[in-house]
Amino acid sequence: MSCAAHTETLPRRRTAVRVDGIAIPHDAIAREVQHHPAESAAQAWIEAARALVVRRLLLDEAKRMGLEAEVEAVPQPGEAGRRETEDEAAIRRLIDREVRLAAPDRETCRRYYEQNRRRFRAPDIYEAAHILFAARAADRDAYAHARQQAVAAIATLVEDPTRFAELARAHSDCPSGRQGGSLGQVSRGQTTPEFERALASLLPGTLAAEPVATRYGFHVVRLDRKHEGKVLPFAAVEARIADYLGRRVERQALAQYVARLASRARIEGVALPRACPDPA
Repeated sequence: MSCAAHTETLPRRRTAVRVDGIAIPHDAIAREVQHHPAESAAQAWIEAARALVVRRLLLDEAKRMGLEAEVEAVPQPGEAGRRETEDEAAIRRLIDREVRLAAPDRETCRRYYEQNRRRFRAPDIYEAAHILFAARAADRDAYAHARQQAVAAIATLVEDPTRFAELARAHSDCPSGRQGGSLGQVSRGQTTPEFERALASLLPGTLAAEPVATRYGFHVVRLDRKHEGKVLPFAAVEARIADYLGRRVERQALAQYVARLASRARIEGVALPRACPDPA
């Protein structure tokens, strides 16, 4: 079974959660739930219980090894300036001592870069123009009328493409109409997915043959130019790759360490997922 396919049957009721016979209080799990958004309340409860079981395993191991907490003013996520608690300090010391991390070397980073070059490709940039006939799908009459207007505008532009700016100024419900419909340069994420797909399907200098429907209404779309995104050089992304691989190694090493601790403990009420390597 793949790691992604591994699931746990959700309990019909919240059972007692214990680590080596010591219960983790339900109210502690309830407080922890807010940090584990999930598709259902039951799944959030399970994730919260797992997190507290892992915390208990680490604290128990730190105590067994006699590690004293040395609290530092370590910034906490979303709580800049908050001092870590004694428990957090003990866990940090344990991990620093027991979890061996190997920083990725330059060759490893370069190998990852060569195997995943498409991840480091700059986005395509489009120079485009549009005419928006605004309407909401919930208003069926207005929506149908907006589409008819867009179809008519396309027919006009097929006959005389030079009238695009004129029609945009006269009819577009987008502020870009004042600039003849010009959107300037846009790239991935700056427009709706439907609009992006329309731009990607067009050749420079061409008009979309059909109106493009989005949540705003119907668009008459013209692509003026396309600047192909290029793969960024290794030097530009080396630090980003090293950071990513370093964090991945840390997650894997910590998961394996916790799995070893769990194998020596008696855990009741919730099952920890098997440690799975991150995908490349």
